[in-house]
Amino acid sequence: MSDTKPLYDTDFLAWSREQAEALRAAARGGTNQPIDWENVAEEIESLGISQRSALSSQIRRIIRLFLKLEFSSAAAPRRGWFESANDAKAEIDELLEHSPSLRKELPSIVAAETRRGSKLAVGDLERYGELDPATLARIRDTTYTEEKILGDWFPPEPKKPARRAR
Repeated sequence: MSDTKPLYDTDFLAWSREQAEALRAAARGGTNQPIDWENVAEEIESLGISQRSALSSQIRRIIRLFLKLEFSSAAAPRRGWFESANDAKAEIDELLEHSPSLRKELPSIVAAETRRGSKLAVGDLERYGELDPATLARIRDTTYTEEKILGDWFPPEPKKPARRAR
């Protein structure tokens, strides 16, 4: 068990997967211990799965906020959206620090959460009358790279309508 301690400290997701498999192997090997091996293994494995779920949630949150920052003309909530996106980026940094093996799952998570985050952003913009067919099409065509989601990048401000000369 002492060989697994460093993995626990450096990559919780990998540790939880390894421990769940070790418990299942022990159960297959037979034991006289009154332990519900399979459910204990599932519970340990679910701890790692919850890390992946937390990562997905934060990525979806960032995508939703990025789309609102990029396509909403509303001025008042922008600061809150920016701060919330920064918070989500910090949460992701912490998750990846504790479970670096989650990094290899980023491409599939970003793809799945782009669809979900876009749907949420569309609903938000629609609710406040900020969605027209052209904006909807642009939102559906918008994707963000892992580097943009995880890095210091933020979407550009939406273009302000030109003022008419009097």
